[in-house]
Amino acid sequence: MMKLIIEYAYTRTVPITVDNVERLLVAADQFNVMGIVRACSDFMKSQLCLENCIGICKFTEYYYCPELRQAAYMFILHNFEEMVKASTEFLELSVNEFKDIIEKDELNVKQEDAVFEAILKWIAQEPPNRKQHMAVLLPKVRLALMHAEYFMNNVKMHDYVKDSEECKPIVIDALKAMYDLNMNGPSSSDFTNPLTRPRLPYAILFAIGGWSGGSPTNAIETYDARADRWVNVTCQQESPRAYHGAAYLKGYVYIIGGFDSVDYFNSVKRFEPIKKTWHQVAPMHSRRCYVSVTVLDNFIYAMGGFDGYVRLNTAERYEPETNQWTLIAPMHEQRSDASATTLYGKVYICGGFNGNECLFTAEVYDAKVDQWSLIAPMRSRRSGIGVIAYGEHVYAVRLGSSWAGNLI
Repeated sequence: MMKLIIEYAYTRTVPITVDNVERLLVAADQFNVMGIVRACSDFMKSQLCLENCIGICKFTEYYYCPELRQAAYMFILHNFEEMVKASTEFLELSVNEFKDIIEKDELNVKQEDAVFEAILKWIAQEPPNRKQHMAVLLPKVRLALMHAEYFMNNVKMHDYVKDSEECKPIVIDALKAMYDLNMNGPSSSDFTNPLTRPRLPYAILFAIGGWSGGSPTNAIETYDARADRWVNVTCQQESPRAYHGAAYLKGYVYIIGGFDSVDYFNSVKRFEPIKKTWHQVAPMHSRRCYVSVTVLDNFIYAMGGFDGYVRLNTAERYEPETNQWTLIAPMHEQRSDASATTLYGKVYICGGFNGNECLFTAEVYDAKVDQWSLIAPMRSRRSGIGVIAYGEHVYAVRLGSSWAGNLI
């Protein structure tokens, strides 16, 4: 390890492998060679998996690698159910380490049953020494969010719970909370009660605005794939908008262009999901309804659309750091109600409507040379199209006569 450190001093390079990374990081930390520490930390981050995430997290308790520690800890929380099945390191956690994981709001579990069953698996490793910890671990499960039948049959009647005097008041509190939820529905107090407090979703799908009941709407709903439910998060102060574009970039959701049944917009709004606040940012050069939007290299691209008079072939891109829209080369076709995606560092746009007919043409934009090129046309004319990159292909899907809302 010392040889590698000395070579790094001269060459500023170091060979890092699975076999040497831990020993190299320890040596570099001892001699305060932070370049190697960072490189080892980045390498270990790239190697995170179900089998080693706990070991890597515990490793960072002894060496200062805050980014690696955060990455490993979030990997554990986000992949908890799969990690419990695959990891032998999980069974070696101390009761306090285990408790700290399962009490987190960020723990990504579809049902609280998975948390209770993880407790049973952990205890089963050493039942005589660990079953006494059930009273410490059980309150960290959001018991009132379980299905009543599962709670009654699998939790309340389990020997580890039934035989523990300290678990009895926990069960009573859970039954009360479950009854209140069932009779009165969720309330603000549920967010402070550890038995009813919902976990935070790992990934959220936003459905923003669109056309509803004969007119544009300002409704916003979020879908939590983990819990399989939609939550209404509408901000009543915001005006209705339909046929807009939507994009997610660096922690913000951007709503671009659109139509409110009277005006066509060039305005752009930015939504901060954590604070639930909206802010106006720089407007586009053109009004764009039925606009196509995608993100590439930290720029938002807005292409085509309808300005209230004609279908557009112009395109522009937004840079958040400068809060500025810049026109780029125009497309070969006028396109509204088309759709766009990115693949291998390029922007692809497919289909749409040019004012006279639906299009089967598609084109690709190369930002390095600021140039659009027509590519092989689709086999069908498609307007109101969905386009997405998956694997090594661009897929174009026709789902209906038009898309009124936008999903992120």
